[in-house]
Amino acid sequence: MLAHPDDIDFGSSGTVATWTAAGTEVTYLIVTDGDAGGFDDTPRDQMGPLRRAEQEAAAKAVGVSDVRFLGYPDGRLELTLDLRRDISRVIRQVRPQRVLTSSPERFWERVAASHPDHMTVGESTLRAVYPDARNPFAFPELLAEEGLEAWTVEEVWLTASPRADHVVDVTDVLELKFAALTSHVSQVGHLDDLEEFVTGWMRETGRRLGLPEGRLGEGFHVVHTG
Repeated sequence: MLAHPDDIDFGSSGTVATWTAAGTEVTYLIVTDGDAGGFDDTPRDQMGPLRRAEQEAAAKAVGVSDVRFLGYPDGRLELTLDLRRDISRVIRQVRPQRVLTSSPERFWERVAASHPDHMTVGESTLRAVYPDARNPFAFPELLAEEGLEAWTVEEVWLTASPRADHVVDVTDVLELKFAALTSHVSQVGHLDDLEEFVTGWMRETGRRLGLPEGRLGEGFHVVHTG
């Protein structure tokens, strides 16, 4: 559950590739269409549909077919009850054991990771996980009108967290990660050094979180919700 198309692919699509390879079913929930993104003169009314299509292609590259969008405005997310309800709805529909989202904490050493939309989605998702989705009396219309019973998510994985305490070795799925990431042509098509930059970033993550020398990692702060 992340803010923009491409967020999952920069930080976590290698991890997703390892999950789908192991038979885990994965659903993407993207809160905005990313209509404020891009680097060229693509008309704004075309950017949202374009980025949806790019995200669907990126998801397919790592074995994900269920991609959902909430359609909130890019760059203007706020922590609201409506957003919490909409995320809770998807949690109750999908009934996941694990939710991956962005950290609600600002990462001062990597401030670009702490886009306001990222932090808002992270906090909204954590509130949806606890208490909203598991509480049958929160957003009672989800049960009364839509038949969606309460559901408890067992753990949350936070990306771009200053408290990262877990690393996934993605070295062996690097090709899949970059197939996903480069699907976002409207966002990365102008970056000649994308693979070099991202590989260096993952190499440092692996080193910092204890992988063997030269291995590539994606880092997370894992929160158990029990």
